[in-house]
Amino acid sequence: MNTAIINGQPHQAHTSFSVTNPATFQVIAEVSDCGPEEAARAIDAAAEAFTRWRRTTAYERAQLLMAWRERILADQSNLARIMTSEMGKPIKESEGEIAFSTTFLEYYAGEAKRIPGSLVPSQFANKRLMVTSEPVGIVYAVTPWNFPASMVARKVAPALAAGCCFILKPADRSPLTALRLAELWHEVGGPQGVFQVLPTSNAAALSEVMMQDARVRKLTFTGSTPVGRLLAQQSAATLKRVSLELGGHAPLVVFEDADIDLAVEGTIASKYRNAGQTCVCANRIYVHADIMSEFSRRFTQRVEQLVVGDPMERTTDIGPLVAAEAVEKAERHVEDALSLGATLTTGGNRPNRTGHYFTPTVLQGVPASALITREETFGPVAPLIPFEREADIITLANTSDYGLAAYFWTHNLDRVFRISEALEYGLIGVNDPLPSTAQGPFGGVKQSGYGREGGSWGLDEYMSTKFVSIGIKL
Repeated sequence: MNTAIINGQPHQAHTSFSVTNPATFQVIAEVSDCGPEEAARAIDAAAEAFTRWRRTTAYERAQLLMAWRERILADQSNLARIMTSEMGKPIKESEGEIAFSTTFLEYYAGEAKRIPGSLVPSQFANKRLMVTSEPVGIVYAVTPWNFPASMVARKVAPALAAGCCFILKPADRSPLTALRLAELWHEVGGPQGVFQVLPTSNAAALSEVMMQDARVRKLTFTGSTPVGRLLAQQSAATLKRVSLELGGHAPLVVFEDADIDLAVEGTIASKYRNAGQTCVCANRIYVHADIMSEFSRRFTQRVEQLVVGDPMERTTDIGPLVAAEAVEKAERHVEDALSLGATLTTGGNRPNRTGHYFTPTVLQGVPASALITREETFGPVAPLIPFEREADIITLANTSDYGLAAYFWTHNLDRVFRISEALEYGLIGVNDPLPSTAQGPFGGVKQSGYGREGGSWGLDEYMSTKFVSIGIKL
């Protein structure tokens, strides 16, 4: 039994749920199924721990974050195997995610020592005006299954650096990575009650307790827009601080002056990482009509080289999707596009093997009315859509209700600024398929949410500003 971690101790709930390997369909773990009782216990523990944790020095918190980073890196191979087993990500990608996760711990260990404060000049000689930053308090975090380490790290690192206590509800499809991260936190001396993990198969019941308790001062959520909207509504009753990183439907544009080979490799990296199961992956690939034929040829050849297989094998590029419904959605999008006149250049089927697999797929000539141009596939399907005018592509790219990530390839510097400024997205990669970093702000606009993770912006999400006016005798 994999237990919850409450107040630094293993906690076995009354019931459990199963975690299944999507590559083999085998149950790999039984996990404590937390509910309202565990939620209340965790809040009590966090409230007690916060009275002490907030008083630690920034240097003490930084040292713990760096020690945790080193311990995670030492456990990288084990963590990667856990991640791959529970959600199907190829092992080399899992190892990369663990390494990427530690960059947030390193960065925020530094930021902890740079939490700002200031003295503000007063118009009165007998007053001194002081501005300080303080931790918001208890944080409730909800993370998705597709990046079970990095989505935790980018939230927990700034929260702990700020002096907050952190209660995590990981996704029920991939809770084991988060539980192992919490174990490593306590192995390096992380205080009890500061980082707690509550796995559950009933997120609504557990979250209701968190949303109703005024001691929980901050919600940070990564997931679907409908669920994020619901949590935001629930959090309003106690006026919690809220950060929402929601759905995406990223456009990727290849202009006629782009280096085609670099654009092909960049599109592969953006589209097929984690089998297309990322909120920032390219979903709508717009290619200038003048180079569409050549781009499609080279892109298809490159996609056909991707290896579909056992995610534990280092040669595997494409592992399974997380669940049967994910495969069904990919199939539905392909069938819809083909029925509307698109051409299948490669893939488009389930390989003959056990697991939730779908072959990496390329569709050419996808019409604007196709489902795949309007819905996030979350699978390894790349629709190639031709365009002719720069003005048209701005309209097409911004048509979506979502505004998380966008990408484009060009060597025209004037165009770089024009397009970057015109795109209604929070994160833009110019000739860069993987723009996310620990030191940069990550987050969306429109229906993709609000708030930022990463950089000093991410730390601000967990801080409250206090103004102190002091009268003195002269």
